[in-house]
Amino acid sequence: MQNLITSNLGLLISNSQLRFSIVQQDHLTVKSELSLLNHVQEWFEQFCLQHLSQLGWSKTQLDRLNLALAEGFTNAVRHAHHALPPETTIEINIYLWIDRLEIRIWDYGKPFDPDAIAEPVPGTLQVGGYGWFLLRRLADRVVYERGADGRNCLLIVKYSVEAQK
Repeated sequence: MQNLITSNLGLLISNSQLRFSIVQQDHLTVKSELSLLNHVQEWFEQFCLQHLSQLGWSKTQLDRLNLALAEGFTNAVRHAHHALPPETTIEINIYLWIDRLEIRIWDYGKPFDPDAIAEPVPGTLQVGGYGWFLLRRLADRVVYERGADGRNCLLIVKYSVEAQK
């Protein structure tokens, strides 16, 4: 009995450690130009085809993540970098963990408070705020923070179907 408990405990530790290991990662740096959105999305799709589909991620999950990435990138270009030269870069990191995918979009704009954005009221028209609303619906977790280096980071997290069970 003791061996079975020790064996199961070892399995739990191994599974726990796996959850904290990055399986794959990639990085892309692009200029602040909306015309580069297709390039960003193609890069992301290639990463997904190469890595996520093997882990059982559905096309629906990947499409939702691609839309979230597009929203985050266009927000950085249109809002964070609107007063900055187009040469100002946006960095995008993808981290694939065993149980989730994280997208980090880094920009050099002025920080903003996402909590100050009013959630759209169904049936009414509102100027702005739909992008943030959409991001929160597409992802399982969305965090916006100002880094110590003066950059902003939009973190978009989606958990695998297996992790949600």
